Amino acid sequence: MSSSSRLPCLFSGCPLMFKSQHGRTYHVRTFHINSNVRSYPGQSQSIPESTQAPPPHGSQRIEHPHLKALPCDANGTFLPPGSQPTPRAHATPDDWTPFENKLQFLVADLLYRRVEMSATSIDLLMELWASSMDGFGTSSPFRSHQHMYATVDSSSLGGVTWRCLVAGFSESIPRSAPSWKRTDYEVWYRDPDEVVRTMLDNPDFDGQFDMRPYIELDKRGKRCWSNFMSANIAWNHCDDIALHHPDSSFGAMYCPLILGSDKTTVSVATGHVEYHPLYLSIGNPHNKVRCAHRNAVIPIAFLAIPKGDRRYDNDPEFRKFKRQLYHASISAILRTLQPGMTSPVIRRCPDGHYRRVIFDLVAFIADYPEQVMLTGIVQGWCPRCTASPSDSGRASGPRTRNLTDELIKLLDSRALWDKYGIDDDVVPFTADFPRADIHEMMSPDLLHQVIKGGFKDHLVTWVCDYLTQTYRGQANKVLDDIDLRIAAVPSFPGLRRFPHGRRFKQWTGDDSKALMKVYLPAIVGYVPDDMVTCISAFLDTCYIARRQVIDEDALKQFDTSFSKFLQLREIFRATGVRPSGFFLPRQHMLTHYHVLIQDFGAPSGLCSSITESRHITAVKKPWRRSSRFEALGQILSINQRLDKLTAMHSDFVSRGMLPAGHIPPSGVSFLPPRDDGPPTSGDDGEPADDNVLGHVVLAHSRMKNYPQTLQELAAKLDETDLPALTQRFLADQLGAGPGGALASFLRITTTVHVFHSATATFFAPSDPSGIRGMRRECIRATPSWRGKGPRHDTVFVVEDDKKPGMRGLNVARIRLFFSFTYNDVKFPCALVEWFTRVGVDHVTGMWVIRPDYIRNRRNRAVIHLDAILRAAHLIPIYGSHPLPLEINSSISLDTFRGYYVNKYIDHHAHEIVF
Repeated sequence: MSSSSRLPCLFSGCPLMFKSQHGRTYHVRTFHINSNVRSYPGQSQSIPESTQAPPPHGSQRIEHPHLKALPCDANGTFLPPGSQPTPRAHATPDDWTPFENKLQFLVADLLYRRVEMSATSIDLLMELWASSMDGFGTSSPFRSHQHMYATVDSSSLGGVTWRCLVAGFSESIPRSAPSWKRTDYEVWYRDPDEVVRTMLDNPDFDGQFDMRPYIELDKRGKRCWSNFMSANIAWNHCDDIALHHPDSSFGAMYCPLILGSDKTTVSVATGHVEYHPLYLSIGNPHNKVRCAHRNAVIPIAFLAIPKGDRRYDNDPEFRKFKRQLYHASISAILRTLQPGMTSPVIRRCPDGHYRRVIFDLVAFIADYPEQVMLTGIVQGWCPRCTASPSDSGRASGPRTRNLTDELIKLLDSRALWDKYGIDDDVVPFTADFPRADIHEMMSPDLLHQVIKGGFKDHLVTWVCDYLTQTYRGQANKVLDDIDLRIAAVPSFPGLRRFPHGRRFKQWTGDDSKALMKVYLPAIVGYVPDDMVTCISAFLDTCYIARRQVIDEDALKQFDTSFSKFLQLREIFRATGVRPSGFFLPRQHMLTHYHVLIQDFGAPSGLCSSITESRHITAVKKPWRRSSRFEALGQILSINQRLDKLTAMHSDFVSRGMLPAGHIPPSGVSFLPPRDDGPPTSGDDGEPADDNVLGHVVLAHSRMKNYPQTLQELAAKLDETDLPALTQRFLADQLGAGPGGALASFLRITTTVHVFHSATATFFAPSDPSGIRGMRRECIRATPSWRGKGPRHDTVFVVEDDKKPGMRGLNVARIRLFFSFTYNDVKFPCALVEWFTRVGVDHVTGMWVIRPDYIRNRRNRAVIHLDAILRAAHLIPIYGSHPLPLEINSSISLDTFRGYYVNKYIDHHAHEIVF
């Protein structure tokens, strides 16, 4: 190739020339700039000074012009611009009150909050600790578990006191009346005003907290929706507040209130023990904070669950009483917030400034049965619109508080029930609060409407029904083969394994999410193509809705995918699986998602998975720690102590007594994985909360017992072409080109180190990630993985930054991670096998690739780690024949002729593989 046809480096001052675009891309990513690197200018490990997080680079944020969240003093007088907040604490930096010292707090926090050690074990541990200190003039941190509990209880931080209200029939009830009428019902609750005060005063939220509603525009000028305060409801309600209360609301801070409730069962074996917790959050913290349960979602009540004899299960009067008790209880609990909904109250915020705050009820997180209870509709109808069950495929006119009130005035109960799906026995609790509309408050619920509902309960069930009716006596064999295909999927960081396919009794939301990642290729060949494409369209709809940031283009993609799904789902009617149609309220709610995303922001921030996860820490774990007898009181005490410990931890961090990253959450490592020991539970895929750059690095420790020269290593591994490939790689790095004359003269004589893994860290805010959106995953190339043979993962390699999606990426399989030094420059490398892109499969919508060969040998190369974007997941194209029983996940990447590039493995992959 002549010098005139070679490609120059695009960076000024760099003299190197390249034979190909991907060679130039590798060079640029290695020596100049890596486009998947994400940094945080001006950010340090300390608490950020400003609570208002800056908008992404190149975007524009337009904040609400009236409710400006101006700082004030404790009396409500606005401060001059630039005023510093009053110091939050007057305690000295060594004051660990109520603990005697740092060790005592850390021990209490470890034993009670993190390890959840039983009282008996705490006593034994303290006894052993004291015995070991004999003769040293000291003793254990606590005398007993009672001493430790009392110390935690004495803290003035966190832990709003629990109270009880009693509800029942006011009139005299005869002895002959049903038991549910003669019972007094206890509702345990915490003052929500005090809970909100504690949330607003939490310094842990600083830097991840929006003071004002805003409209975010990206660098193209297009609208983006993400956190709650970026959505329409927050802006519109502030307009309404400014219109009706212009003087008192000017300069105030808007504080949207978010509720959530859902019954949860803690034990079926011991008598179906269940609780009905009510949770409270606020819309100011970013979605990542709320999803991470950093004390942004707090249980404020345990609602009564009336029980009656079986003969009253369908009694209209009993049903009416349960609904009325439910709404009356919530109304009574929230009453202390009512004054702050019209007149501002003074509250301290995460940045330490006081502000005049206005409360507003805006959202309620609930599954469909709870939504029916909340909105007073008839089962089967939509809580958001007036569409009848027969019109569930399209949205109708919106339900509103005013519309319901007018219809109740005009129509009788039967007409309301039949024509509009309204149960006029129910008066929603929102009738007692300004601006609150229970229908408008019904937020999207990804878990029950999309993941469990649309996918698992509907589509997976329908496919099984189709297979049963089509294959009849052979249906079980087909289902077994589909399960075998699912079990044979190659390993991937964080992927839940299905060693026996889908055959397990109790499905969780995580099970459904995991199955979504691998289900589609498993059914290809057994169901009609339109059925596969229908599910593909639904998965695309789901993955777009689950993004952390949704822009105007993504909304259009959502509409296109959902319209395609609605059209193609008719295949289930045509094949006799759904002969009566699709009267499905949970699927119907997807017709509202376009508006719901605009109103509430990214649905992931208000998903019922947040409250269901909170059940574990607020209800289920405390119940297991209790005596199981009249456990509610013990559950309340445990929750209060947990809140106090969390609040004290935040306080100590804010005062500089503990580092901000002190004791990361369980399973989170802040170092690359070690290769000198067994795998840990969290080293495959995990959030990353530290300030790191998005890149790929070799493992923390090199592997021993490998030769340390290139030629000897090649001989040991039977990789005869390794030295020549490494020489070509080095020549390319030095700008001579892999085919240049320089390559044959380069000699690598320094020590070569071998590694069995590398860590990719990248920006993936829509997947489980740290509050800054960073995610870390482990890429493995090891000769033995968990006793089941070798594991060699696949990766995305960037070949052309200028081309979109897979057109600028290639896929390679890692055969070896190694490093060497040349002229004092360290080169972290990977020996890879290439794949060739075939194109997009029109049935599944997934890219298809095949192993690349040159003269009947796998096409191999040595590449720099900076050329790797992240791990890729491949699923075999299984064909139309049953899978041999000996095929498993450890050999599937060596067995098949073609593979799908799995864009459903996670949300980041779905955004880049197109």
